[in-house]
Amino acid sequence: MRPAQSPHPQSPPLEEQLVGVNAKTGLYPGARSWSGGRHRILGKGPLESYCYHVMSRTCGGEVHFDDIEKEALRRVIWRMAEFSGIKVVTYCLMSNHFHLLAEVPHRQTWLQRFEGPHGEVKLFDHLAILYSRAYLALLREELSDLRSRGLTVLADQRIAALKKRFCDLSLFVKEIKERFSRWYNKRHERKGTLWMDRFKSVLVEGKGEPLRTMAAYIDLNPVRAGLCQDPKDYRWCGYAEALSGSRRAQRGLCKALGKPVDGWRSAGAAEAYRCLLHDEGREVRDAQNKTVMRRGITPESARAVLAAKGKLSPAELVRLRVRYFTDGLVLGSKAFVEDIFQTQRDRFGPKRKHGSHRIPESHAPFYSLRQLRLRPVE
Repeated sequence: MRPAQSPHPQSPPLEEQLVGVNAKTGLYPGARSWSGGRHRILGKGPLESYCYHVMSRTCGGEVHFDDIEKEALRRVIWRMAEFSGIKVVTYCLMSNHFHLLAEVPHRQTWLQRFEGPHGEVKLFDHLAILYSRAYLALLREELSDLRSRGLTVLADQRIAALKKRFCDLSLFVKEIKERFSRWYNKRHERKGTLWMDRFKSVLVEGKGEPLRTMAAYIDLNPVRAGLCQDPKDYRWCGYAEALSGSRRAQRGLCKALGKPVDGWRSAGAAEAYRCLLHDEGREVRDAQNKTVMRRGITPESARAVLAAKGKLSPAELVRLRVRYFTDGLVLGSKAFVEDIFQTQRDRFGPKRKHGSHRIPESHAPFYSLRQLRLRPVE
């Protein structure tokens, strides 16, 4: 696999290159409206939710994404997951394809949040994740007009069409691919299809060994491809994002392990998943134990991680929260950060009482001058 090369040697800042990725419907130049897709057979029954391993590849595998494009695709996936009601268990974005382990909730149960006298207000609040205020204002006017003319049935059908987009795996993946394709084509001034085919999916039992094994398989992709020796060092996978402090990525892996939703640290999910990755991801050698038949984690690394019971050192945990090194302003002990804060007191608002903020993923007493609330790996 050849390394991805950026088409812009002297690229502008990241946020400028990602313009359009976070644009809401009704604002993005050249955006076209969503349309339905063909039906895909999905799990149906009494279960509350179903999990799927989704994989999609670029045309012929010939289109390769650079780091900016992987970041854009990551943002689109999380945003569409939030809108669609679908939970990301884990993911991995490679240069010419992506893997996604998604949990699709029971649709009727999930839609209950929009029932009752304030259901439509809650629905519009939810639609704001994806739609612009201008578009939503026009939609409100349209519904009000239909109801004022006694066409309540048409208004209800309009609402039902919006709700149809929730908790649907096919529409979820279709929207991800379409939105990313429009951004990618605009960036490269190209036209035409970006993705080779409709996505592939495998229905996975939503608990126990099958789900754990599938999550590990996805997060081990960069190791198998020879891109890194440890999945924690590959930024565009669910495991690395969880280590960097992303609560939503942590919750997904807790689901895979059958741990409490917020048990990444308290229930030992972080250590358990790291041990699982290094146990499942060992390289495969021939009978003479000389030639590597399948790339993976070296026996030495696996033994070291298992001996440490999956624990990372405080220094490694701090390094993985990369945004603190670029956005944190000051990093160090509590006393050091407080001292810097006092010397620069006039640069901060009068309501601020202290300067240090504990880095939550670090077991050691590391502090930052700025408390970051945004996603830690952006």
